[in-house]
Amino acid sequence: MWRSSDSRDWKDGAMTQTGEPQATPYAAQVALRWSDMDAYAHINNVQFLRLLEDARVIAFRDWFDGGGAGDKSLLDEGVLVSRHEIEYRRPLGFRHEPVEIQMWVSRVGGAGFDVAYIVTDPDGVDTAEGQRRVYAVAETELALYDFTSESPRRMRPEERASLRAHEGEPAPFRRRRR
Repeated sequence: MWRSSDSRDWKDGAMTQTGEPQATPYAAQVALRWSDMDAYAHINNVQFLRLLEDARVIAFRDWFDGGGAGDKSLLDEGVLVSRHEIEYRRPLGFRHEPVEIQMWVSRVGGAGFDVAYIVTDPDGVDTAEGQRRVYAVAETELALYDFTSESPRRMRPEERASLRAHEGEPAPFRRRRR
């Protein structure tokens, strides 16, 4: 797997027909593993969460530990996954080419934040209908955690500022359960 922050496929802050976010997302290319495939010859639904985790690790290294202005305390002190939501759009068969996972911060709260994702092809290949091929849309809720006190913690202003630099719209799910 390798990373890229190329935003070539995103439309000047507008929501597109395929549900692309308004913010310019971070793009991570993640290799598929043979073990990701199931008996139906496509990437298993559980493995999608591993692909999202791989992409999140790549993005967080750049966002918070890349030598830039990002606040490193989010990584140093602890971030735990508290919820995943994923909507599968089409089967993803095994292939040697990586998938591209576009991601951005979709919510910043008092003690956590959400990251939204779109799993797609890295080359922007469109379907016969002229739309971008989207395999999944997802969102992960992350909680800030203090491992010393073994409890959740509040977000500091500098952490909030770091996250806001990557903030965009909520994940473009087709439908949400309430």
